[in-house]
Amino acid sequence: MTDSLHIVCPHCDAVNRIPTDKMSAQPACGKCKKALFDAHPVELTTGNFEKHLTRNDVPVLVDFWAPWCGPCRMMAPNFVQAAGKLEPGMRLAKLNTEEAQELGARYNIRSIPTLALFKNGREVARQAGAMDVNGIVSWAKSKASS
Repeated sequence: MTDSLHIVCPHCDAVNRIPTDKMSAQPACGKCKKALFDAHPVELTTGNFEKHLTRNDVPVLVDFWAPWCGPCRMMAPNFVQAAGKLEPGMRLAKLNTEEAQELGARYNIRSIPTLALFKNGREVARQAGAMDVNGIVSWAKSKASS
């Protein structure tokens, strides 16, 4: 019996079961047929936030940001590059705290950008402030393995 992981599609939010030995083979969604990992962060909303946090069997790194935030805009390309380096072992996602203020409040986001790492729906680590690509990757890997 092959071990498998549940991965939520970044395009249609369908939950897919992927054999672990196929994770690096660019798996596609069974529902919409698009790539499950495309080296871009998933845009989270109040509608899909819980599903991505609780149904993905890989850690989920969320960038809490806002469009008016200069450091957030500065870090955005670094976060995209980090997605390319961390996938498929981790899902990267962005949550606009202006559009989802209740989620920002629920997670007590006091400054942005804030990165929060979730495993099995629970927050396991948090880091406030903009980071470069290497900083994001090394921080995320160190926290995901602890």
